Amino acid sequence: MAIDTHTTTTTSTMAPAPDGGSRSALPGTDGLTGRAKLVLFVLCAAQFMVALDFSVLNVALPVLGKDLGLSRSALQWAVTAFALPSGGFLLLFGRIADLYGRKKTFLVGLGLFGAASLLATLAWDPASFLAGRALQGLGAAVIVPTGMSLLTTTFPEGPLRDKAVGISGTLLSLGFTTGMVLGGVMTDTLGWRSTMGLLSVTAVIVLALAPGLLPESRTTDRPRLDVPGAITVTGGLLALIYSLSTAAQRGFGGVDVRGTLLAGLLLLVAFALVESRTPAPLVSLPMLKRRTIAWGNVGGLITFSMMSTVVFVLTLYLQETLELSSFRTGLVFGVQGIASAFAGSYAPKVIGRFGARGTLIGSLLGQGVFTAALLAVGPESGALVATLAVSVASMCHLGAIISYGLTVTSGVPDAEQGLATGLVTTTQQVGLTIGIPLLGVLATTQASLLGGVRTVLAIDAAIVVAAAVLVGVGLGTGGTKKA
Repeated sequence: MAIDTHTTTTTSTMAPAPDGGSRSALPGTDGLTGRAKLVLFVLCAAQFMVALDFSVLNVALPVLGKDLGLSRSALQWAVTAFALPSGGFLLLFGRIADLYGRKKTFLVGLGLFGAASLLATLAWDPASFLAGRALQGLGAAVIVPTGMSLLTTTFPEGPLRDKAVGISGTLLSLGFTTGMVLGGVMTDTLGWRSTMGLLSVTAVIVLALAPGLLPESRTTDRPRLDVPGAITVTGGLLALIYSLSTAAQRGFGGVDVRGTLLAGLLLLVAFALVESRTPAPLVSLPMLKRRTIAWGNVGGLITFSMMSTVVFVLTLYLQETLELSSFRTGLVFGVQGIASAFAGSYAPKVIGRFGARGTLIGSLLGQGVFTAALLAVGPESGALVATLAVSVASMCHLGAIISYGLTVTSGVPDAEQGLATGLVTTTQQVGLTIGIPLLGVLATTQASLLGGVRTVLAIDAAIVVAAAVLVGVGLGTGGTKKA
């Protein structure tokens, strides 16, 4: 979509694209106009807000539990209540935005997220707080794919989109890291409710700016929504995320964990069968056969799941083995965040030189190598090694985030951008969910915590390096400048 300097742009004012969507009229230059910067600010602020919500509450959980009367075993629901809808409904809302208007859907998501954050801020008992968290997750499921599809349809493929996605990816990573540091500071000084209040205020600010800046876009044809596909994929993702989130706390021994895991897998198989037969599928199976989409998402799944595991076990190592305070541990991740921001500023140039495919493969390889470097940490010292290695690994991780998003969305018609970005963000959410229960539990169940941490890091590094090789083979050589 074009960024008009006077008014918002709709599909009716755009030149039709061959795919039936709308083609951006923005010039393919490296520079961003003043209005384009404002549009990018609004979209990135929304993504940053959601990323912040993933981590800002983590260090506040013990205090929150005492205040609201949540038992230790029930604290996981403060995280799971958000993760379930935020991951389960991504594909559905990404497609709804394609069909009924991305801007309109985005604004609804912002309003829901802001109201839910206010409810969580004012929560008077566990039920009201968990309801707020669940509605936050539902709002995030609207905001993330819709905001991403607005970004990819607003900024045309090439240098402008590379720069926009680079900035968005940087803020996504920075938001997650900032939440870990900011959550501790705000909880200690203002109380845990301030973390939720911050999200509510941010949502209001973005909602006030968005209507006058964002262009509307949607597909010109109006196929019926694939309801059976929506039910099976949403149910499958909800069951999968629930089982893996619960396994992170209690292991895979519970009947409910194994039952929901099996149910989730069966529903996803049913979803594939539904999509192969419906005339207007929620997910086009031929699209999933494209190398860039299939292997790009594999790279995204690995980079998110394995880096989330590194952060988890490194936190255990710093606080329980080296006995660093929460503040000093936060400083380590603060350095990591600064390094990621630095990498984000250079990622578009690297992608311009080596292409999104080459950058994705190289970034995965670098993430694996520097994750392996963390094996040098010891029982009494290692904070400096940990800080340097995780910072460089995170720089590579950010390169992978940006390049996999570009790999998946490049060459996709505007009419299917909501679907493509829905796949990107679903991969992101599932990746953030599965890493810790599948690997992190190894660090907490071994006799020696340090031994468990090293085991996890070794497996983690091997998986990422193997993924770099597989993604390289899967994507093929391609052009150096194109995804």
